[in-house]
Amino acid sequence: MYMYQTKIIIINLTGYSRKLRSIIGGVVGGIGFLLVILAFFFWRRQSKKSKHRREDNSSRATNLLQRTIVYTYNDLKTATNNFSNENIIGGGLNMLYKGVMKDQVTVAIKKIVVASKSGKTDLDSEIQIISNVHHRYLVRFLGCCRKGPHMYLVLEYMENGSLDKFLYGDKRGTLNWQQRFDIIYGTARGLAYLHDQYHVTIIHSDIKPSNILLDDEFQPKISDFGLLKLLPEDKSHLSTKLSFFFARINGYIAPEYAMNGQCSDKVDIYSFGVVILEIISGKCCNDMLQNEFLLLNLVDHARSLYENDDHLNLMDLTLDPSEYIKEDAKKIIEIALMCIHSTASARPSMSDVVILLSGFSSEVKRPIRSMMDDSDIKIQVELK
Repeated sequence: MYMYQTKIIIINLTGYSRKLRSIIGGVVGGIGFLLVILAFFFWRRQSKKSKHRREDNSSRATNLLQRTIVYTYNDLKTATNNFSNENIIGGGLNMLYKGVMKDQVTVAIKKIVVASKSGKTDLDSEIQIISNVHHRYLVRFLGCCRKGPHMYLVLEYMENGSLDKFLYGDKRGTLNWQQRFDIIYGTARGLAYLHDQYHVTIIHSDIKPSNILLDDEFQPKISDFGLLKLLPEDKSHLSTKLSFFFARINGYIAPEYAMNGQCSDKVDIYSFGVVILEIISGKCCNDMLQNEFLLLNLVDHARSLYENDDHLNLMDLTLDPSEYIKEDAKKIIEIALMCIHSTASARPSMSDVVILLSGFSSEVKRPIRSMMDDSDIKIQVELK
C-alpha cells in the first residue's frame, strides 16, 4: 500500500512538472514575441526619425540655392545696358560684364553657357556650395539668374581688375614690394580656406594672375571658383583629359595633371608656386628667358638660378631694392620652388604655406629635385 501511494505521488509530480514547463514556455515565448514586436516598433520609429533627419538635411542643402538671391533677366539687362559691348570687362569661354544694379551697387556679371541637362545639374550643385563661401580673399557670390541655356552669376566687382595687368600688362611696374607680398599672402590664405577650412574640399584648378582680382586697396581676391571641381573627402583625384596644345601653352598646369589628369589640391599648390614666381619677377610663366646659353621658361629659369645660389636675380628690375630684405625675398622664392616640386606629394599644403609666409616657421626646407625632371615630361596626345 505504501509503495502504491508513493507511485501515485510521483506520477502527479511528473504531470505537474510538464504543466509548469508548458506554462513557463508559453510565458517566455509570449515575452519573446512581445520583445520582437517592441523591437520592431522601436526600429520603425528610429528609421522614421533617421529618414526625417536625412530629408531635413537634404532640404537644407537644397534650400542653399533658394536662399541665394535670384535676379530677373531684366534686372541684369538694365544693369549692363542690354549687355552692351562697352560693359564687357572680360572674355573667353564665359563673358564678363560690368553692371550697376537698381540700388546703385556695381557688380560683375558672368555669362555661362550650360548646354546639357547634366551641366545644369552640376552647376546647380556648385552654386549650392559657393553660395555659402565667404572669405576675405575670395570674390563674393551675390546671386544668379537663369535664362534659356545661360546661367548668369552676379559677383562682387573688383575696382583694380586682375593681377596680370599689373605684372606684364599695361600697368606693369606699378606694384611695390609690400603690395606684392600682400597679394601672395592673401591668395595663399584664400586657397587654404578652399582646401582645408570649408566643409568640402574645393579645388580651383585654374589658379593664375587673371583669376586673382585686386580691390581698391590692392588686396587680392580669388575669382572663378564657381566653375570649380568639388571633391568629396574620400576622393583624391578627378580624371580630366587635357589636349597637348592646352597643356603646352598653360605653364600653370602641374605635371601630374598634364600627364594623367589627376586633379588634387596639389594642382592648385603648383599653380600658386608659379604665380609667386611671376609676382616676384614681373614675367609671364610662358616667357622664354635667357639663362647663360639657354632659353628657359620661368619655372626652369628660377630652378636654375636657385641651384647656382643666384635666385635673387629673379627679382623684378622695376622693384626698388631698398623696399625688401634680401633674405625675405629669397625665402619667398624658396617657398615657390617647394610649391612647384615635380612630385605632388612633396609639395606643402596651402595651410603650411600660409604658416611659412606668416613667419611662424623660420626654416624653409630645401626644394629637392625629384627623380623625374620636368624636362623629361612627355604629354600623350590622343588622336581622334
